[in-house]
Amino acid sequence: MLQQESRCEVADNSGAKIAYVIRVYGGSTRRDGQTRRTAYVGDRVLISVKKALPGADIKPGDKSKAVIVRSKKPTRRRDGSYVAFDTNAVVLISDEGNPKGTRIFGPVARELRDRNYMKIVSLAPEVV
Repeated sequence: MLQQESRCEVADNSGAKIAYVIRVYGGSTRRDGQTRRTAYVGDRVLISVKKALPGADIKPGDKSKAVIVRSKKPTRRRDGSYVAFDTNAVVLISDEGNPKGTRIFGPVARELRDRNYMKIVSLAPEVV
């Protein structure tokens, strides 16, 4: 679960390393009594790059859209199982929904397939 002002890893090779969530697109404001919009795996967020590789196209301070691929908060699936990850991670995407990087690092959640992020799913080394 990510919300506004959350920091997370960037799980692609676009050049960004640490991202800061500025805005959650959509999301719910009434889950567990919280009043902030929260985003889960597969949701889009607007991020600001806080740390980036030197010499990369993406610089610290750049804003971009991203999709959440891993979340520490357990996500419930239809079969009753839960999946949780060790880190919160996002992948930077273009306005059309295609990833900006050419590689994805680490596992991604299967829920991305339901949200039509097939390019991210196909680039990921493991789908959990």
